[in-house]
Amino acid sequence: MLRVALADAERMDLVPRNVAKAAKPPALGRTERRALTPEEAKTLLSVLTGDRLESLFVLALATGLRRAELLGLRWSDVDLPGKALFVRQTLQRTDRGLVFVPPKTHRSTRPLPLSALAVRALESQLVRQAKDRLAAGEVWSDHGLVFASTIGTPMEPRNVNRRFEQLRAAAGLDWLHLHDLRHAFATFLLDQGEELRTVMELLGHSTIRMTADTYGHVLPARARQATSAIDRLLGEKGTA
Repeated sequence: MLRVALADAERMDLVPRNVAKAAKPPALGRTERRALTPEEAKTLLSVLTGDRLESLFVLALATGLRRAELLGLRWSDVDLPGKALFVRQTLQRTDRGLVFVPPKTHRSTRPLPLSALAVRALESQLVRQAKDRLAAGEVWSDHGLVFASTIGTPMEPRNVNRRFEQLRAAAGLDWLHLHDLRHAFATFLLDQGEELRTVMELLGHSTIRMTADTYGHVLPARARQATSAIDRLLGEKGTA
């Protein structure tokens, strides 16, 4: 960040040179994170069934959306017939309280195709929210949010995390964090052979390097699959 700022200052003749270019950054070690397995994901989905926030957590797993993106999602951003949604704002807690802000990068502002699992979650949420609206009556405050409180107002992010912690414990997954659902989404796609750039676009990462650095542990298995493909194609001829 400092290097970019000084580069701008250098172009504007505010500083004689960009001294940050001479800095040697420390090597960053890669932290291996435990990934949710498909079997564990199915156990979690079973526990989520019937919970008021079921659709939120299912959508997190089925789309890789961040918590802030999910809580900022509006029905006007969702195209159920077209099986897509659009990330256009996020919900953040600041010194001024809960505020809606634009996504942090231009790649974060992105359209997302929806799987059948994601579509079902949104359809269920539509029904669940209609019941909340009916129960709230005149108290309902319509913000157009997909995931709102019982009276339609923005949800407190910490309450979402607190509920997820209760549900993960019921599923026997005490190590699991809400953000790990995003991690699982990407890992499942890479395990199924999806291209790294495709996963990058779906996650809204700013660079493909960020995706590779985060999910590089999945790539060796794909490399082994690639070499096996060569054996299948050329193995018999190569040994003849």
